[in-house]
Amino acid sequence: MSAEGPHVLILGGTTEARRLAEALTAEPAPPPGPFRVTTSLAGRVSAPVLPPGGIRIGGFGGPEGLAAWISAHRVTHLVDATHPFAERMSFNAARAAALSEVPLLALRRPGWTPAPGDDWTFAADLDEATALLPGLGAGRVFLTTGRTGLHTFAHLAEPWFLVRSVDPPAGPVPPRLEVLLSRGPFTLDDERELLSRHRIDLLVTKDSGGSATAPKLTAAREAGIPVLVVRRPPIPEGVPEAGTASAAAAWLHEHATRCTTTP
Repeated sequence: MSAEGPHVLILGGTTEARRLAEALTAEPAPPPGPFRVTTSLAGRVSAPVLPPGGIRIGGFGGPEGLAAWISAHRVTHLVDATHPFAERMSFNAARAAALSEVPLLALRRPGWTPAPGDDWTFAADLDEATALLPGLGAGRVFLTTGRTGLHTFAHLAEPWFLVRSVDPPAGPVPPRLEVLLSRGPFTLDDERELLSRHRIDLLVTKDSGGSATAPKLTAAREAGIPVLVVRRPPIPEGVPEAGTASAAAAWLHEHATRCTTTP
């Protein structure tokens, strides 16, 4: 443990990451706080909502670069609170934590589960989703898998796609595509209206979990619209996991306290 106290680096970009930064910087802080908190953002969104504490924007240059940053800035604890589908960053974090010998926690909100009345088809990844989509007979698809993965669907010429994004997509996209530039969260009434207005007959989504984007699933269930769900990639083996920001904060307090009291 650094003489300056615990320094937590949060690999962020999610609501959970922001809530964790808020919890760790809140006053009064129980021992061994207050934590020094730095949140790292990838910089893919032009106007992100910034959490309290220090901010770092941009990549690290792989796990070795992340490990070097951890050592240079005396980071004592690393939290991977990136999007559940940021698979490469999660494995880079695990490798960097091993190289720098700092404890790592994965903060992942629980995934979604189908409710009565849902018509879900599961795909292992985006490639399998594109292979399954034509067989589902959809003509008008609400594609909510993120703008960075649109190139995977670019070869599908028949369906009409609706994409909603904070920033315009770049790179190859499907030829029949409409983009709505908008920032959530979206209410259930918002999603009902969108599905009806655009005559959507298939929803494609990643299993991102959480409540912020769940209303689209409820709206699809109500309208009898099938959903193609891309499963999450696994987190690196052996990494402890917390499902909420409060659970992650408790883990950090417990671990930091144990480190300060261990001879």
